[in-house]
Amino acid sequence: MRLARAAACWQPRKEEQFKKIMSEPLAESANSASPNLQAANELRAAAGEKAKEISQTAEEKAKLLKEVAAEKAKELREVASEKTVQFRDNAGENVQHLRSAAGEQWQDTRLRLRELHADTEDIIRQHPTQTVLAAAVVGFLAGLIIRR
Repeated sequence: MRLARAAACWQPRKEEQFKKIMSEPLAESANSASPNLQAANELRAAAGEKAKEISQTAEEKAKLLKEVAAEKAKELREVASEKTVQFRDNAGENVQHLRSAAGEQWQDTRLRLRELHADTEDIIRQHPTQTVLAAAVVGFLAGLIIRR
């Protein structure tokens, strides 16, 4: 009731009228204010208890959430570690496979080159005159190309 009167008087009026209205309810309702005051105090106490209860609940939920997040982070680290080990093992296997394949190719290439060298020597021994003339022609053409 006091607040309603105070709100009504808050508009630009004389300061004296405001003081008068604010002082009236205190004098009039000294006896009736105690039940209202008691009810307000009870409401205030109940609100305070409820606020504490909500605060405790929020703290408990935050703690639980933090624990769950820590557990999930731990699980994620473990999974990442396992995947890293698997990746490393697979990479090692792939490297070994590639290394052995490259070694086989190298041996095959060396064998083919030896066969080519032996075949070339056989052709040169079978046709010595033609080989010398072919070498002279290749040398002559190479000389012409280099001069230009």
